[in-house]
Amino acid sequence: MTLLNNDLEDAALAVRAADPSLHNEDLAPLPASRRTWGWFAIFNVWSNDIQSLAGYTLAASLFITAGINGWFVFAAILLAGFVVKVLVDLSGRPSVKYGFPYPVLARASMGVRGAQFPAIVRAVVAIFWYGAQTYFASTAIALALNAVLGSPGGPQFLGMDGISWISYVVASALQVALFLGGVERIANFLNIAGPAVYLVMIALLVAIWVQLGSDLPRAVGTVFSSSDVTGWAAVAAFVGVTGTMIAYFAAVVINFGDFARNVRSERAMRFGNLTGLPLSLALFTFLSVFITAGAYLLYQNGEGEPLTNPADIVAAVDNVPLTVLAAVTFLVATLGINVVANFIPPSYSLSNINPAKISFRRAGMITAVAGFVIGALWVAVISSIGLPRFVDTLGAVLAPLYGIIVADYYLVRKQKLNLNDLYSADPQGTYWFTNGWNRRAVLAFSLAAVFSVLTVWLPQLAQFSGFAWLFGAALGGLFHWLAMCKVSIRTSHDDI
Repeated sequence: MTLLNNDLEDAALAVRAADPSLHNEDLAPLPASRRTWGWFAIFNVWSNDIQSLAGYTLAASLFITAGINGWFVFAAILLAGFVVKVLVDLSGRPSVKYGFPYPVLARASMGVRGAQFPAIVRAVVAIFWYGAQTYFASTAIALALNAVLGSPGGPQFLGMDGISWISYVVASALQVALFLGGVERIANFLNIAGPAVYLVMIALLVAIWVQLGSDLPRAVGTVFSSSDVTGWAAVAAFVGVTGTMIAYFAAVVINFGDFARNVRSERAMRFGNLTGLPLSLALFTFLSVFITAGAYLLYQNGEGEPLTNPADIVAAVDNVPLTVLAAVTFLVATLGINVVANFIPPSYSLSNINPAKISFRRAGMITAVAGFVIGALWVAVISSIGLPRFVDTLGAVLAPLYGIIVADYYLVRKQKLNLNDLYSADPQGTYWFTNGWNRRAVLAFSLAAVFSVLTVWLPQLAQFSGFAWLFGAALGGLFHWLAMCKVSIRTSHDDI
């Protein structure tokens, strides 16, 4: 019966007479018979997205700098996890149903040609962060090599010595090898990497706890009991923590369909999102706080600012085997988030520009080369020219696109799409609009993007910066729905 159902579903998702400029094997709907991911694969997508050096530092820093009771900080982080879960449940559902990646879903709202715009913007954001994260991954390899070799140093080039360059090339090669193995190899890697990182973090916590004994719970207790701000200032701090954590995941939210298309059922996707976001985030946050507090007492004698970067904590231990083990863990964690957030998305997006000539693998190699150049210039050039604001601006541009895509699918299309027209350049097609562009969606995007971008650049709107992404998404969806209200949406027997 299952085989028969899969055959029927595969037939329903078959695209007829697709235009080569809009279709290739990687952009086509993935048949039900070829979907192998369960909830655990989605859980590990999020686990690897959380378990990076940046994720650890962010979680630990929020407890130290928020100025409110630690339990409120924890509640704000947990709330952010639930909000992101709702967002990705919405953006992932169409791809579970139809089996296509994010750039194809964008065609329904932006037009079959207009969808190239959000795809390119998402690709640019991802490639910049791919290069940066590749550099950060290489520092984990360099940490291990320097510990074993006694920090040999060497001549400097573009701000990095010989060990750093060797490490950078190795990190780049590892990611390319992982990508070339295909989605299944990536899924297998995530299935191992996610739990492995948690095991190492727990082992590190146990080692610290054994040495500190009852002093560790007391140290953590001071973090959770401290509160420097009260009243509306405390509310603002709570909102700020929530917004910061939502912003951390924002890059994956819009293109979550790139992963959801591999899942066997919507139920599996939702359960994977639940366990991988609020629950996994809660576990990771607790481990980060306990390890940071323990290291503060054990290695800093409770003096100065606590170390929130796990690499700095390991460096303070002065133990070669532990340094190597931790370096491998940091490497695995950073490779995981880089592949999830910054390699797969631009590969689909670049392939969408010219499917006939740019396959998913070729787009991945373009991403790898561009990212290699960016990462190689990170220390000497890019880190000093304000890249974060540039990337924040691009992120603000992405926000309205999420709202437009979700509002179009749920409110305008009523969750029914014409698969054949999504891959058709016929001027009579449902998603052709005007020369392949939906001008109403472009207008809705432009209006919403003005506000979300201004929150990045105008000091007067700085108080909204934590929620710039959510505001931009909400406004984009609202404006698009209003613009499309009086448009007659054509339906046919091909809509499913």
